[in-house]
Amino acid sequence: MADREPTELDDFLFDLRGYLVLENAIDQDLLGRLNAEFDAFPRDLPWGAWYHGAQRRDYTPDTGFELHQAVAAGAPFEELIDHPSWVRLVAHFAGEEQSYVSGLFIDETIASIRESGGHHPAHSGGYQGALRGSFRYKDGRFRCGQVNIIVALTDIGPGDGATMVVPGSHKSNFPHPLEGDYGQSDRMDELMGAVPAYLRAGDALLFVDGLIHGGSSRTNPGERRILIYRYGPIWGASRYGYVYDADWLATLPEARRRILRPVSPVRVGDPLK
Repeated sequence: MADREPTELDDFLFDLRGYLVLENAIDQDLLGRLNAEFDAFPRDLPWGAWYHGAQRRDYTPDTGFELHQAVAAGAPFEELIDHPSWVRLVAHFAGEEQSYVSGLFIDETIASIRESGGHHPAHSGGYQGALRGSFRYKDGRFRCGQVNIIVALTDIGPGDGATMVVPGSHKSNFPHPLEGDYGQSDRMDELMGAVPAYLRAGDALLFVDGLIHGGSSRTNPGERRILIYRYGPIWGASRYGYVYDADWLATLPEARRRILRPVSPVRVGDPLK
């Protein structure tokens, strides 16, 4: 499968709205293997406990079961690192193209399971936004601080807790008057201007992190299963300080290893390479 290259329409819609929907981003074989990994997750894993190379770290009691550093939780997750449906797109938007620091770094990967009643509070936006999530286009180049991929492993329609976004809010010069501080109980369902991003299993949502976004309330029975991979420039760092196991990194193809650790450490006494 050849890497999907960004088109003029991709650039226009991403600049205008702050997001793209990638239909049929992963095939049915990979979708099935990822769901099999989700089936194997120990649902009684305590907060802070480790499962393989991933750690349970739910954002809030309402966000559901969340494994951070999910890329190290099983072999199928590794295939998403440089997946051809989006690797060129995220490099185009957040990879500092044609600069001396061009390339990609994944600073966070999360496996999320949300059941009925769960949601994720509204957060982010262009107004007073962090540089990490910033949107920038200058001199013919995108220079975004972080671009996220959400992969749907189940169908996500009305009542399923879809991710919601406020289109264009990545450029906002004003705060949303109804959006509270991150971590409060503000629900995306009640946020004026927010629209749901409905996805079929295997679709992906690509968006700049500076877009106001969050998870709508799940009211249906069953589970909403997604994976989140956050991409940025090579000079980024893990928000929570996660360090990958060196033996595990050594098993990955070079191209994937370079995205997870694009800048190798240099220790006192090391020779120049």
